[in-house]
Amino acid sequence: MVGIIDYGAGNLYSVQKALAYLGITSSLVTQAGGLDHVNAVILPGVGAFGEAAHRLEITGLNTGLERWIGENRPFLGICLGMQLLASSSEESPSAQGLGVIQGGCRPVQGTRRIHMGWNRVSHQPDLLFYGIPEKESYFYFVHGYALPAHTEGVIAVSEYGAPFAAAFRAGDLCGVQFHPEKSGKNGLRFLENWRKTWDV
Repeated sequence: MVGIIDYGAGNLYSVQKALAYLGITSSLVTQAGGLDHVNAVILPGVGAFGEAAHRLEITGLNTGLERWIGENRPFLGICLGMQLLASSSEESPSAQGLGVIQGGCRPVQGTRRIHMGWNRVSHQPDLLFYGIPEKESYFYFVHGYALPAHTEGVIAVSEYGAPFAAAFRAGDLCGVQFHPEKSGKNGLRFLENWRKTWDV
């Protein structure tokens, strides 16, 4: 059972639908106690870093997630969910993330403030990208901020004006800047690969 963190700022339906297509059962988690009933966690996210961090705090989910991550349990952050693993973001300088990834998120450097659309991802050999050929490795993005490409633990990068982190992994802790639930067959393959990293 995958717990999808519902803090009022995530693309929950699309994530649930993609998991259901793969035969992965899921439930929404709105309080820290809900983490006791799931085997893996997805932290989705659409919106601003500061507001999302605030909602995690007022629901107590931040403490529950910090404990979950500290126990090295399976976790996937998607888009803003990956950014929230960082200590901070220039989008909301006074807000604090979960602090798992040292450093902060920065604005993308492309011609527009928001990077939106399909983009190629260059990835290292990793089970998360198994069966996704490098030349066909395109995923869907919608974001204005991202972690730097040189961040420790980054296993994939993409480029919009300048390189940025597209995927991060440290054991069972994973994060992606793209939206696998909106990335067609590559996204479904990625989610299936993620399941295989912990559902053994």
